[in-house]
Amino acid sequence: MASLEYPVIVSPLPPEDGGGFSTTVPDLPGCMSDGDTPEEAIAHFQDAIGVLIEAAMDMGRPIPRPSRHLAIA
Repeated sequence: MASLEYPVIVSPLPPEDGGGFSTTVPDLPGCMSDGDTPEEAIAHFQDAIGVLIEAAMDMGRPIPRPSRHLAIA
């Protein structure tokens, strides 16, 4: 399968939530990750996207196509 690219939203987490950064993708509701830096959060999210796509394929579910819009938090 070809690589799919999704717009990613990277948001800082407040200190009371542990700090660092969270990532979400509007095209993949419920799929999220975090990390100490924006780069680490995105790297973790790439792993999460891979797991989500693999699970969807295994269950015969459709994989949402990436949107063409950019979301900014």
